[in-house]
Amino acid sequence: MVDSGEKGLQASVEGFAHEHIVAGILMKKFKNVSLVDLPLSPYDVIIVFKEEDGKENIIRAQVKTARNSISFIGGTRGGIDREYKSGVKEYKQSTKTSDVVVGIRPFDNNSYDLYFVPTIIIELLNQKSISINKIKDLKNNYEILKKCKDSSFVISECKKYGIIAD
Repeated sequence: MVDSGEKGLQASVEGFAHEHIVAGILMKKFKNVSLVDLPLSPYDVIIVFKEEDGKENIIRAQVKTARNSISFIGGTRGGIDREYKSGVKEYKQSTKTSDVVVGIRPFDNNSYDLYFVPTIIIELLNQKSISINKIKDLKNNYEILKKCKDSSFVISECKKYGIIAD
């Protein structure tokens, strides 16, 4: 049996590894992607898209490990050291903190599904987490990622998928 300290350490390692894996997957697909090296930032990855007019569209993404659900809560400490001394309080992801939450779900040792949950939807849902079964249409849905700041598109698609009510 694994003790709680070892289990917490493994969860912390997985969290950091998943941030790198998400950044790598997105970098291969979109090229201009970077991990954020700001420990108190409410997002882990940035993706920069060039618009047709030459302007940059910067997407702020928070990465969360997904097993059966994806948590929308940040500001708390996981892993082995749960005492958080930075003064940051628990918060729910919103359009003020990031643009999208990316749930990464391993389905074998080297393969992952990514669930893209725009914070526009998180604000409408008004809950702390969501079952991955409820958001199956957001799995590997890169169009939702690219348009995660477009309220009318996101809301229309999520109504179509049954994630939010009509």
